[in-house]
Amino acid sequence: MPDAQGGDGRQAYPEGYAAAHGSFALIPAAYVFLVEGERVLLQTREGTGYYDGWWAASAAGHVEFGETVMAGAVREVLEEIGVEVDESALEPITAMHRTAPTGLPVDQRIDVFFVARSWRGIPSLQEQKASALEWFALDALPERLVHHERFALEGWRDGGLPPITTFGF
Repeated sequence: MPDAQGGDGRQAYPEGYAAAHGSFALIPAAYVFLVEGERVLLQTREGTGYYDGWWAASAAGHVEFGETVMAGAVREVLEEIGVEVDESALEPITAMHRTAPTGLPVDQRIDVFFVARSWRGIPSLQEQKASALEWFALDALPERLVHHERFALEGWRDGGLPPITTFGF
């Protein structure tokens, strides 16, 4: 039975409360590392204005409004490297609360990292945001790997990566 708010019992914040407390927001993003045996697929960022020329996760991007983080991860893998990953194949490795020294709202992030060991298709670049796609041994990662992504990947590889991490604080 619908409640007084017309829903299923969940409530929205009143306007006054939202105005007083809703000025801070975290930008959600999903990161997926495709892992095959003891190697990981990475892409080189290009033309984004952020870490261009650096290696990065197999696929990553912002979660869209109304989308779950798992659905966003699946979508980004298909859009960026052209392979299909089932949500059930996503192994969460950490949720990272991240910031940067600018203090700008755009730098307030919640990044959710996944490993996928199974997918359908052959990975290939699908967008102009990357210039290379290459497999690397997990114990021989490239020097220029985006810092927070290296933190998550090495922490997972080495074991002991907490389910919730912070970076940049």
